[in-house]
Amino acid sequence: MTPLRQQMDQAMVLRGFSARTRKTYLACVAALAKHYHRSPDGLDTREIQAYLLHLIEERKFAYASVNQAVCAVRFLFGAVLARPGLALSIPMAKTPKRLPVVLSRAQVASLLAHARNVRARTLLMTTYAAGLRVSEVCALQLRDIESAPERMCIKVREAKGGKERYTLLSPRLLRALRAYYRLARPRRWLFANLKETGPLDPKTAQRMYYAACRAAGLREAAGIHTLRHSFATHLLEAGVDLPTIQRLLGHGHIGTTMRYLHLAQSRLSATVSPLDLLESPTG
Repeated sequence: MTPLRQQMDQAMVLRGFSARTRKTYLACVAALAKHYHRSPDGLDTREIQAYLLHLIEERKFAYASVNQAVCAVRFLFGAVLARPGLALSIPMAKTPKRLPVVLSRAQVASLLAHARNVRARTLLMTTYAAGLRVSEVCALQLRDIESAPERMCIKVREAKGGKERYTLLSPRLLRALRAYYRLARPRRWLFANLKETGPLDPKTAQRMYYAACRAAGLREAAGIHTLRHSFATHLLEAGVDLPTIQRLLGHGHIGTTMRYLHLAQSRLSATVSPLDLLESPTG
């Protein structure tokens, strides 16, 4: 590890960045250095902006990926190299606003029924039933399942931004988890890797999801994060209020949760068009 890379990583540790964010930021800065075959601390604004344009026009990166690179460069120059003026001159790319894909309840049931084995089915069921991110479900430990009758919740330790939270533990999910435990006998992590030396790789969880989608004939379903979107939307359709859904999802701002208002089909279909409120013309 180069001294600059180590310095940047230590700066992120001091600020409480998650391991995933640190890895992403370091990879973004390393890609910038590789592009110019020079240390990034010797680059100027023009060169960095040209690199961002290269990512968009030639590499065809999504705007979200370009935004990650911008944030990483801003942190490097602002927090590590103490040159905030250079970082602030880099504009943030605008991310197109697209509504997330949501599965119907019948589609979720079909997906779970077509999981390739008990382990995959239990992982997908847990992801949906608790509204978890893929990194969160993979990081679950046995001690995080609080099944006492007065508790009945799941503690999410590896949440985004390093924040812990509690989410739902339904009786049906608890029965499925107990059946899975009797079969798999996990020791620490609920879904461990093959050697049981650490948690399951999120990429493996994604493959489980895609395999179930193919088997169920769900061709338009997006990644496993779709189960989290479906969890929130189905709760909203069932009448759960937005602040409660916000806490279950771990959103920092209610505005992030409000996008599910656009996805709740029951609310859309129950809304009366203003045309139907007009009085019919007489005569």
